[in-house]
Amino acid sequence: MPDALSGRDVLGRGRTGSGKTLAFSIPLAMRLAGARSKPGRPRGLVLVPTRELANQVHAVLSPIARAMRLSVITVFGGAAQGPQVMGLRKGADIVVACPGRLADLIRQGHCRLDAVQVSVLDGADHMADLGFLPVVRQLLEATPSTGQRLLFSATLDNAVDVLVKTFLSSPAIHSVDSAAAPTPKAVHHLLTVEHEERFDVLATLASGHGRSVIFTKTKHGAIKLARQLTEAQIPAVDLHGNLNQRARERNLASFTTGSARVLVATDIAARGIHVDGVELVVHADPPAEHKAYLHRSGRTARAGAAGIVVTLQTRAQERGVRSLMKRANVSAAKADVTPDSPLLREIAGEAAPLVPSDGERSAARTSNGKPSETGSFKPRRSSGAPKNATGQPSRSASGRGGRLGARRRGPAPRG
Repeated sequence: MPDALSGRDVLGRGRTGSGKTLAFSIPLAMRLAGARSKPGRPRGLVLVPTRELANQVHAVLSPIARAMRLSVITVFGGAAQGPQVMGLRKGADIVVACPGRLADLIRQGHCRLDAVQVSVLDGADHMADLGFLPVVRQLLEATPSTGQRLLFSATLDNAVDVLVKTFLSSPAIHSVDSAAAPTPKAVHHLLTVEHEERFDVLATLASGHGRSVIFTKTKHGAIKLARQLTEAQIPAVDLHGNLNQRARERNLASFTTGSARVLVATDIAARGIHVDGVELVVHADPPAEHKAYLHRSGRTARAGAAGIVVTLQTRAQERGVRSLMKRANVSAAKADVTPDSPLLREIAGEAAPLVPSDGERSAARTSNGKPSETGSFKPRRSSGAPKNATGQPSRSASGRGGRLGARRRGPAPRG
């Protein structure tokens, strides 16, 4: 912060969850305070790779900017551009944007970047992975060369290094930790399962009262698993690229507020998503490479908190997962498990409070209004999509039409 507040360019490298959003939000707002932007000519720019990260940065930055009497808007695709254009016309001081939509609005004449005093590039490595760097270069070239630039990245590979050398002038370098380092307070488990028992194992792991994120390889897999968990009375929502922006925000809000305890996601949620209190991350499908493993696992044990990471594998996947773990520099406790293995309940218990909250007690009612039975939870195998009141399949994997009330469960047995 002292370097950013003094006006220096900053190159920051840090693992996900290390606090960089506040590290650039506070100096950005303080350096722009005391003046107003002209219509369509923002003075602050934050470029991010995904819509979810744009909303997350906006949530952190807005109260800080408001205290400095500054306005902030988000600009990204997948949403109507009308409100975004209106915000620019009103003279937004800071724009938090995904590169593609911002470039479109500039081409349409709704925005210019010639008044930008401070530019922030958050998640530069992820932008490189998504192929955004050519557009990012165009946008940064449209900002004044005399402006301040802050670039943050988990890794500094060749593509990101070119950006640094092109756009940053004698930057102050701050590295929180090694980009390849696993989250220090996460406990890792590697569990071998039979393919036909995979869902029952997942349901047992997710049956605690805390928040869990489960990663799947495909969008279809995320949709199916969220439906199966909801049918098994484990409130779950899905997050993947097939959802429109409104559905993404609704499902993420359900997970954030706790009305859904499980988020089933593809790698779209592996970076940039922060929800307080995620105690368990499960790789239902092992990722393709070690960077994805580290980013996925970084959804828990954030900002100094503890967490548990579980990877499921079949016998056929053992060789590939062993190589993945080695490259990720992760040492995991290994075990063969079945749905009834005490270890699963131990993990679920350690990843969640054993005493249900008042809200969970009130939600744990049967259809006749009486409290549901306590005791250990035995997940039942799903036979398809959850039904609504008419007996028809529900319309969404987000839990609409399915039962979202959590059954109250007793303490997980130890041993």
